[in-house]
Amino acid sequence: MTPASILTRYLLRRFLTAILATFAVCSLLVFMIDFVEMLRQSGKYGSVPFSTLIWLTALRLPAYTELMLAFAVQVGSIAALLVLNRRSELAVMRSAGMSVWQFLRPALLLSLVLGTFAVAVYNPLAAAARAESERLFAEVFGRESNFLQTGGSGAWLRQEGADGSSVVNAAGVTNRGMQLVSVMFLLFDRDGRFQERIDGDRASLRDGFWQVENALVSRPHEQPERYPTYVVSTYLSQERIQDALGSTISVSFWELPGLIEATEKAGISPYRFQIQYELLWSRPALLAAMVLLGATVSLRSFRSGSINTMVIAGMIGGLGFLLLAEVSRQVGVAGLISPRAAVWVPVAGAILVSLTVLLHQEDG
Repeated sequence: MTPASILTRYLLRRFLTAILATFAVCSLLVFMIDFVEMLRQSGKYGSVPFSTLIWLTALRLPAYTELMLAFAVQVGSIAALLVLNRRSELAVMRSAGMSVWQFLRPALLLSLVLGTFAVAVYNPLAAAARAESERLFAEVFGRESNFLQTGGSGAWLRQEGADGSSVVNAAGVTNRGMQLVSVMFLLFDRDGRFQERIDGDRASLRDGFWQVENALVSRPHEQPERYPTYVVSTYLSQERIQDALGSTISVSFWELPGLIEATEKAGISPYRFQIQYELLWSRPALLAAMVLLGATVSLRSFRSGSINTMVIAGMIGGLGFLLLAEVSRQVGVAGLISPRAAVWVPVAGAILVSLTVLLHQEDG
């Protein structure tokens, strides 16, 4: 084994340990905060077994921590470089003729590998766990369970069907909008006159109709009637209901191309799914940008002073970049710019700015 390979393995271990430690700390904090929220929900909407709350919080955790991976890579890279710098190991590497690009190469390779793993493996697992958490949340608490719900009255949707129009209210949405929990339908005839109200425990979207379970049907001037199942016609397709009530965070990387194609064929704006797809494609490059951004503030010698100020500035810069990327994403979702530009322009800008700063620092 050559000295160069030994040094590469040593640097890889340093960076990987720092990144994983940062990611673990962030995950623990997120878990504790979300678990407190689950306890609050349990106290507000009814007692829930402690083990169920733990399991529900664990299912929700991967989707949250996936969003924090870039921050963990930046902080971990800064921490690893600061340790190497404090121990004068970077000075020894420089004296041996190594440039900044040589001892950053293992970190950049690691970021690309982590980014690819996060997209190909971690994201599908997080999406599946998130979908299951939405189902369990709606089942346990009987109220809204995804990011698209508004207010305390659940999700509202107006639809048309073969029998006329109807208004749907659901306290919970699961399976990307294909199943509704604690549902209510207000049915109107073709002339707009109220016909009946249907309350059910659950409604599942089938081909051309909603199947309502344990339905209580109330009609004007009649006694309410109970039905094991009841059918409400609808023209909503699977793609349209997903666009109205679905959550992109519960869709995995491998499912997004088919979903984008289906929404385009259905005449629905696919922007938010395209944005999500581009975000996942850009993740390896984003993590590499975070490594470069961390390097710009952690390579200065401790003897020169102001290292703490540089690190704080780097942390603020990283958060500012993530905020800018989110603003660009929202602009892309609104359709003002193409999804590819909305995602890749901030990432490319961060890489170019970081490279410029590093070139100035190292090569003058």
